[in-house]
Amino acid sequence: MSQNKYWQSFAEANDPENFKGRNQDEFREELPFEDFDGKGLIDAKAPRRDFLKYLGFSTAAATLAPSCKVPVRKAIPFANKPENIVPGEVKYYATTYIQDGDVVPVLARVRDGRPILIEGNDLSFVKGCTTARIQASVLDLYDKNRVTHPKHKKGNEFTEIPTFEALDKELGAAIRNAGGEIVLLTGTINSPSALQVIADFKAAYPSFRHVQYDAVSHSAMLLANEASFGSRAIPSYKFENARKVVVSFGADFLGTWLSPVEFSHGFALNRRINEDDPKMVRHFQFESFLSMTGANADYRFNHRPSETGAVVAALAAALGVPGVSAPGITDAKLKAGIEQVAKELNAGKGESLVVSDSNDVNVQVLINAINSHIGSYGTTIDWSAPVKYRQGIDKDLADLVAAMQNGSVGTLMIYGANPVYTWPEAK
Repeated sequence: MSQNKYWQSFAEANDPENFKGRNQDEFREELPFEDFDGKGLIDAKAPRRDFLKYLGFSTAAATLAPSCKVPVRKAIPFANKPENIVPGEVKYYATTYIQDGDVVPVLARVRDGRPILIEGNDLSFVKGCTTARIQASVLDLYDKNRVTHPKHKKGNEFTEIPTFEALDKELGAAIRNAGGEIVLLTGTINSPSALQVIADFKAAYPSFRHVQYDAVSHSAMLLANEASFGSRAIPSYKFENARKVVVSFGADFLGTWLSPVEFSHGFALNRRINEDDPKMVRHFQFESFLSMTGANADYRFNHRPSETGAVVAALAAALGVPGVSAPGITDAKLKAGIEQVAKELNAGKGESLVVSDSNDVNVQVLINAINSHIGSYGTTIDWSAPVKYRQGIDKDLADLVAAMQNGSVGTLMIYGANPVYTWPEAK
């Protein structure tokens, strides 16, 4: 056995006597006890709380000291530092937050090559605003459990594939051997480069089909706009131009609906009163459960989820929209609210807006008719710049499931979607 002596620190090498004395008592700090009058603990007339402090501290120290280990910290020098990085200096990089159809321009705050904060881009339509989801997205970059290499499941075990080139060869062979239709299932894709890759893949495989599906579906709005205007798209909503009345049927535009970062900023502009313009936009919310937008409304009316279509139809009839008959509304408060909203919408034509989150095509067609009647298109609704937040159609996924059950689909590839978790008929 080696008899060599190894020092654990410079203190042990330079001053061994004091080092040994300091290490004999692990808890060197003096305990905050009151004076014992020079007597021992048992004979002293100490208050009861000092005795309890001594007893509690000694018991906890005796319990924790043997079980606690000091973590090992390894400091690695920045040997090959890039020229544009100054230690401790903050840099900002313009990027985009994309998640489940949400697309928000952001700035990533980076220190020493590591993103530490996500902020809104002041030069974009969000005017520097973000949401809780966007702020928390930086944590995804530090997820130690995320997959770093492609994996292949054989039986009940996963095996790593060393390179993506090997993965491509394995997938190509599997697709050729499977035959049948090739389907790519994704969420809404906004990236032009990603769409070009998909188009190139379709050119190489004629049996290829791309299906888009959104967990939070706006399929009814897309189909209603196609029926009303011939365009399967969603227009831009200009809440900053709605200076008179905003009516929402369940659309939580301050919290979750379409682009809440953009809408909340535009809506807030007309909620500030000043001496030059003391008027403020009036906000009416019809909904079945309390939302963030409903909590901030001037007037909020409750109704059953099954009554959404009847409430929208009653408003359309009260406004005088052609071809709409008034259904019977039994709730007196709800009926009075509809009449009040109709009166104010007629008085604020051209500066009002009506929105709905209903996924019923008929309801969205009525919403389009109401906005046409009050002159919203061209002022508070802009068709010159349609958005691409949501492009998924529910029927396309239902048709895909039916085709899979019929056996006509040979290969299914899923990217950025989780229908087993989010599809209403997940079974």
